[in-house]
Amino acid sequence: MTDWFARPVLHVTDVDASLLFYVNRLGFTSPWRYDEDGRAYVAQVERQGCALILADTWPEKIGKGLIFISLNVEPATREAAIAALDALRAELEAKGAPVKEGSWGYRLLVVDDPDGNQLFFNYPSETASGKIARDEA
Repeated sequence: MTDWFARPVLHVTDVDASLLFYVNRLGFTSPWRYDEDGRAYVAQVERQGCALILADTWPEKIGKGLIFISLNVEPATREAAIAALDALRAELEAKGAPVKEGSWGYRLLVVDDPDGNQLFFNYPSETASGKIARDEA
């Protein structure tokens, strides 16, 4: 069996500026980038199993991305998930990231990057059994 590894592409105006945002404000690292003539055209950022590619190759697509990110927490309880998201929010706000509340049928933590691409982090919804419902997008 072969596992798949997906890396969504977010289209940005300036890869270097976006790298600064994702690394300095959101806590990602950047394992690689493609430069030409001293300018980055494509780069990857990663954090805790989430990998994104930033690219400025299709200007008509800039700022139209939306990434849905779920946190896996242990223990898998509603309280632990809420605490993890609240801690993430505090971390991002302390770094100056634009964090806001959102909703997609349930509560979201939303981060807009400088180009308008959005990262959606879902707060847990609860099933009748009291267990966390794993939301799939």
